[in-house]
Amino acid sequence: REAESFKEQGNAYYAKKDYNEAYNYYTKAIDTCPNNASYYGNRAATLMMLGRFREALGDAQQSVRLDDTFVRGHLREGKCHLSLGNAMAASRCFQRVLELDHKNTQAQQELKNASTVLEYEKIAEVDFEKRDFRKVVFCMDRALEFAPACHRFKILKAECLALLGRYPEAQSVASDILRMDSTNADALYVRGLCLYYEDCIEKAVQFFVQALRMAPDHEKACLACRNAKALKAKKEDGNKAFKEGNYKLAYELYTEALGIDPNNIKTNAKLYCNRGTVNSKLRKFEEAIDDCTNAVKLDDTYIKAYLRRAQCYMDTEQYEDAVRDYEKVYQTEKTKEHKQLLKNAQVELKKSRRKDYYKILGVDKNASEDEIKKAYRKRALMHHPDRHSGASAEVQKEEEKKFKEVGEAFTILSDPKKKARYDSGQDLEEDGLNMGDFDANNIFKAFFGGPGGFSFEASGPGNFFFQFG
Repeated sequence: REAESFKEQGNAYYAKKDYNEAYNYYTKAIDTCPNNASYYGNRAATLMMLGRFREALGDAQQSVRLDDTFVRGHLREGKCHLSLGNAMAASRCFQRVLELDHKNTQAQQELKNASTVLEYEKIAEVDFEKRDFRKVVFCMDRALEFAPACHRFKILKAECLALLGRYPEAQSVASDILRMDSTNADALYVRGLCLYYEDCIEKAVQFFVQALRMAPDHEKACLACRNAKALKAKKEDGNKAFKEGNYKLAYELYTEALGIDPNNIKTNAKLYCNRGTVNSKLRKFEEAIDDCTNAVKLDDTYIKAYLRRAQCYMDTEQYEDAVRDYEKVYQTEKTKEHKQLLKNAQVELKKSRRKDYYKILGVDKNASEDEIKKAYRKRALMHHPDRHSGASAEVQKEEEKKFKEVGEAFTILSDPKKKARYDSGQDLEEDGLNMGDFDANNIFKAFFGGPGGFSFEASGPGNFFFQFG
């Protein structure tokens, strides 16, 4: 009678959803009369409402041990198994209910739910092997709707989130499990995996070591720990070689490091960028550009890689590409330095789209005044129309064009002010200088001087000499 009284009080609190008090009274009933199946069944139901499925499972199993015909006891045991992710055991419980009561609709539905969970498990296992991690996350989310307390499903989901680069979500799932079970080796492994993929390798190793302490035969933690240590060592050796100016060795070490773990996107992006820096030091600009491109493919937010590639584009006079990269950088980080780099690239791009007067004269950008005059004399005589009077109309037209361009080039580069504006990328037409209006012959006459006219006369096959009138 006393035990029944405790049970009735427990029922009253359960009805009010005060599950903690209900649990206390059901416990008193069990202590008073430990061989009553319904008391264990009621406490199991209360523990389930509190989310304490492992404890609830123990009570439900005790209830059916005391009374194998206790339908609600078998139902609750099945529900606990299913909530904890053991769908096979859950199916057996629901089948037992149907043996006792073949019309039990709840057991029929729960049996379908258990089959659904088993199906999602099978699909997830296949997709994990295929590395279709998004599909695995989807399957685990669906399975967790029926098995909300299953750590195994949560861990698999967290591992796939980490492999997809969704580190905050993965860490959140792993941390929730570790709060409930600080010794869970799988959760420790996933926590370390997130840190490893975020290039926090030292901290990651600590978690892997802790996981291996809890489960020495944990294969994934063992492999990840080995990779993390190897990657850290190779990267540090490469950095050391680079600082010492041994660029060939640094290149080899970074290349070896890139072969350790293709899944570590963040670290590999840095390794590609580092190798790109080495290549740029070795003046292998195209290789450097390729490395930086690989870096931003892995991590499209990696500013340092964009800056390094942009500088290589500048060094190889690929100014449009340089401007594109500097624009990307400036949109992300609006600093004075990035603004200036963008401006410099835009100036060089503008300059590259104009006629290259240095190239037309065949002189270096640092050519002296005398070198510019000497180059003009040579090119003007080479392309003067009179020298090509016997050529075809097409050749005459081309040589006349070149003669005019040589005159333009000399006009600009022989004038210090115009040359300075040209070198800085400013628009010469803003000075009122219209290059289409000047006469190349006048520049030629002014340069060579002398009264009267001038002519080119043949002195033998293919040879000409210039004569003033």
